[in-house]
Amino acid sequence: MERMAVIEVQDLRKRYGPHTAVEGVTLTVARGEVFGLLGPNGAGKTTTVEILEGYRRRDGGTVRVLGEDPGHAGRRWRSRIGIVPQGAQDGGELTVREYVRHVAGFYPRPRDPETVIERCGLAEKAGAKLRTLSGGQRRRVDVALGIIGDPELLFLDEPTTGFDPEVRRAFWSLIRDLAADGTTIVLTSHYLDEVEALATRLAVLAGGRIVAEGTPQTIGGRTAESIVSWRDGDGPQRVVTDAPLPLLATLTGRATAVTDLRVQPRSLEDVYLELIGENR
Repeated sequence: MERMAVIEVQDLRKRYGPHTAVEGVTLTVARGEVFGLLGPNGAGKTTTVEILEGYRRRDGGTVRVLGEDPGHAGRRWRSRIGIVPQGAQDGGELTVREYVRHVAGFYPRPRDPETVIERCGLAEKAGAKLRTLSGGQRRRVDVALGIIGDPELLFLDEPTTGFDPEVRRAFWSLIRDLAADGTTIVLTSHYLDEVEALATRLAVLAGGRIVAEGTPQTIGGRTAESIVSWRDGDGPQRVVTDAPLPLLATLTGRATAVTDLRVQPRSLEDVYLELIGENR
């Protein structure tokens, strides 16, 4: 049985004066998915996410999030979503523990504050005032506030900026646990390795439109094509092909020397850069 859709968007449109930020975006996100939204700056990611969160009005199209139109949803609906925005939260004179507990009080069924603090790598800073934290530590507080309400739907906008590798991997584990428990997650990130590690599906936005959608393994025909690279008398060579074997036979049969011959699948970064380059 197909999982229930948590987000349904049809022909979403938004303009700012003469500038079209989003034009004709259509997507569906199922319960329990980690859905990655990729795109360069100005592609329409932030506008799309803010419309889904209910913070920005759309000019056209239909949007349903957790069964409601976010443009008209009330407080009860907002208690069911969590948001980790790009900017840090205020509250500099409070300690980490005080702030997380304070925000937990706004939700009907919050997660345990001490558990959240620990999972976000803040246990050693729980008694420290927010104004004394580094930028990366403040970012962890943002994440803690986003998940403290035990949301059904969680929006993560560049969540691990400033995280060191160990805390970043621990955060990945937390996201996987949340998804396994049924939390739906929309993730925007410039770390393609993060999206590849976490997302079950993703979409690439460019020029306000979705230019590709699929799994991290298949998007943009990724599984069908390989990169063949080598070095010969003309220097380094590189060919993207869906039929590497005939090319390899040709190269190995050459009379001239061919060195550093390699066959590799296209990376997510390769596919992403090609997609946004074609749609600028």
